[in-house]
Amino acid sequence: MKQKSVIANPWQALRQFTAARIALGRAGVSLPTAPQLAFQLAHAQARDAVHLALDLPFICAGLSAQGQSCVALHSAAVDRNTYLQRPDLGRRLDTASRQTLLAMQCSQRERPFDIAFVVADGLSALAITQNALPFLQLVLPQLAAQSWSIAPIAIVEQGRVAIGDEVAELLCAKMVVVLIGERPGLSSPDSMGLYLTWMPHVGLTDASRNCISNVRPAGLRYENAAHKLHYLLSESRRRQLSGVDLKDETSTAMGKLHAQERNFLIVDY
Repeated sequence: MKQKSVIANPWQALRQFTAARIALGRAGVSLPTAPQLAFQLAHAQARDAVHLALDLPFICAGLSAQGQSCVALHSAAVDRNTYLQRPDLGRRLDTASRQTLLAMQCSQRERPFDIAFVVADGLSALAITQNALPFLQLVLPQLAAQSWSIAPIAIVEQGRVAIGDEVAELLCAKMVVVLIGERPGLSSPDSMGLYLTWMPHVGLTDASRNCISNVRPAGLRYENAAHKLHYLLSESRRRQLSGVDLKDETSTAMGKLHAQERNFLIVDY
């Protein structure tokens, strides 16, 4: 009888529970051809996600269809290569974008808006194209129903997380939520992150922000991310703070809500 060239891994059945590269089997001392090709494909998809341009007309049209006004902005990084080599330029607006927001003439003393949403391509425009609109469609009506005043949504090309502080400061918003494409992984080129900051202004560090990561259908689902964000927004406004002083305490409630989805590796004794 001819021996099979690929030796299966006994953990093969566990692959249905994770996108991680486990139980790939082996051919001699090497990976089988199929997992090796799949790895190369994932690597190419991650690289493509980093260099893909943000589809600004698609995002603006989608927001308009939701009845939301938006403003298109650009960071001080003039192109993608500059953005990747100069992170500092991706954290600040260019002159034209700054003037656009200044022309909107708001009073920074009063900060009339409760919240500003900033959508930035980050390191994966793919993540924004796929996830930003359906997530906002879920979140914005909930906030509007509770009388949150929402600034025009800012769409920033070549933007990093900290650019949201400048945008929200110029828009005179008490809080900012930045939706941004996260650094692609080899199984997640489409992961979107959410960053919340209370009283944003230029010069804040990551210690002032709260992060909700891996928002996508194959990661943290929109409903769960929206639940966490709503909790953090409400507590941030109530306590007038964010970052390391504000903790996500939704785990218990979410555990009860989705008890049927518990990790099969966790066993109660």
